[in-house]
Amino acid sequence: MRSITAIMFTTLDGVVQGLGRPDEDTRGGFTHGGWRPRYNDDIMGAEMARGMAAPGDMLLGRRTWEDFARVWGRATDGNPFSAHMNAATKYVVSQTLTNVDDWQNSILLRGDAVQTVAELKARPGGDLSINGSASLVRALHAAGLIDHYTLLIHPLTLGSGTKLFDGPAPLREFDLTGCVTTGTGVIIANYSLKRARA
Repeated sequence: MRSITAIMFTTLDGVVQGLGRPDEDTRGGFTHGGWRPRYNDDIMGAEMARGMAAPGDMLLGRRTWEDFARVWGRATDGNPFSAHMNAATKYVVSQTLTNVDDWQNSILLRGDAVQTVAELKARPGGDLSINGSASLVRALHAAGLIDHYTLLIHPLTLGSGTKLFDGPAPLREFDLTGCVTTGTGVIIANYSLKRARA
């Protein structure tokens, strides 16, 4: 069975919205877009590159896929992240998209997110990683389908914006399996789901 890792950039107050660019996600009047890039450094780059080195496929919600397809799908900058994103198989969970032809190696998963992802997870294949896609992560977390989290916790609060968990999340316990602090104060914490003891 495949495992699923959610990779989330978050603030201290749990905000995961609009991290890359001012115009990335302004839903709900969000005005703090683009809060993450100033925290990039070589340590973060090395940790993210380490994650990319492991074989696996991507799992994305519609909004994140559409944004990534615009940004990464047309990238010709020689950036290894661009090459990785374009080469990876990308499973897109959506009830509204009719095709995912705009970005190479994308496969549409139509229907209920939990059901389609549970079926995908049960099939043979590479492990899956979710980048962003907070609403998808929340749904899969509630269903017990997230095996690992990589949280990049940034040392700021925004006071508004979509949070990783808006409202209560069901009880799930995780073990800390690794932790790195970057030179800009970002904590990169890796967690794995604690399995019930037999």
